Amino acid sequence: MKNVASNDEDFMALALAEAKKAFQLGEVPVGCVIVLKDKIIARAHNLRETKKDPTAHAEILAIKKAAQRMGGWRLLNAIMYVTVEPCAMCAGAIYQARIERLVFGVDDPKAGAIKSLFSILDSKKINHRVAVSGGVLQKDCSEILSGFFKQNR
Repeated sequence: MKNVASNDEDFMALALAEAKKAFQLGEVPVGCVIVLKDKIIARAHNLRETKKDPTAHAEILAIKKAAQRMGGWRLLNAIMYVTVEPCAMCAGAIYQARIERLVFGVDDPKAGAIKSLFSILDSKKINHRVAVSGGVLQKDCSEILSGFFKQNR
């Protein structure tokens, strides 16, 4: 994993704000922002329950918004900030979108596909490299998740 940049905490705080929106909707509180040249080009939060869609993860929704805004599927030089380690589906989408860097808050020992269960983005078999930083605002990201699960499960 790569070092944390000086503004990573600021952008992760915005991803946390998205996670709080998900929490208020009764969704698992995961939030995501995608940044290009220090400007947010997309933001989203989990909407699986709301949309009745298993693919409506924050990362997927943000990638779709960013691609529409940028007018193409290649999100070259973009940085994704997400509060929780992405799953296999989202890791694949990050790779497919050609995102340059992924920054996440807290590990996901049950579904994480960046380092916890799998290391999809580290595979030598794929042709695009994504720099990864983890543990940014880890305590805050962990607290919103644990609060949600204590309240709802």
